[in-house]
Amino acid sequence: MRFAAIADIHGNHLALEAVLADIRAEGIREIVNLGDVFSGPLEAGRTADLLMPLGLTTVRGNHDRYLIEQDAASMHASDAAAYRQLSPSQLDWLRSLPVDAVYRGEVYLCHATPKDDNLYWLESVSPEGIVFPKPIEAIEALAEGIDLPLILCGHSHLPRAVRLSDGRLIVNPGSVGCPAYDDSLPCYHKVEAGHPLAGYAILEKAPAGWTWQFRNVAYDNLVMSRLAAENRRPDWASGLATGWLR
Repeated sequence: MRFAAIADIHGNHLALEAVLADIRAEGIREIVNLGDVFSGPLEAGRTADLLMPLGLTTVRGNHDRYLIEQDAASMHASDAAAYRQLSPSQLDWLRSLPVDAVYRGEVYLCHATPKDDNLYWLESVSPEGIVFPKPIEAIEALAEGIDLPLILCGHSHLPRAVRLSDGRLIVNPGSVGCPAYDDSLPCYHKVEAGHPLAGYAILEKAPAGWTWQFRNVAYDNLVMSRLAAENRRPDWASGLATGWLR
């Protein structure tokens, strides 16, 4: 079995186009999507038009949930910008997404963690706002009860793989469309890839178990950076241009 995992597109249709083209070039036909599809000051509607017809196995992210649970007037700027672009049928598609899924009987999918779509699975944040690898004991505690060899999550936008003590593998494929952001939960912090490329992962089942490959794809990121600037989001403009918030 060989397939691709994508996550955290955040309305960046050009990044998604580039990633899908790279996946096709790799000869891969199956893709899973780990959520946070549309939210951002970019092209939510065009992203929906590109993604939804593919019929991918998709789980709902926290920002997908905000788009269908919150009143439009109270949404964060990124969610509100996406909400204005989405049609009723596209919002209904978000409503249809499960919070988790099992792919081909042996791969567990969720956006962040099984019980909390706002919690980093593989990272922690210090009170000073420093993002660091979560201790293995805490990672394994969150995986309790998931009796599958491969676990996929997103949310932090950081590509990372962790092998658990019992042999299970957890992989975060990184972000397709948002290489840098800041957040106030659990306390203020920044996540910065340090580059503006689109990211995803290839997973392959080998005789010795699951292996992974992180891939980064160049695309016309400055077009999306300029769009973010035009939409009065200098933070997004900086992240999309450089992978840093400046």
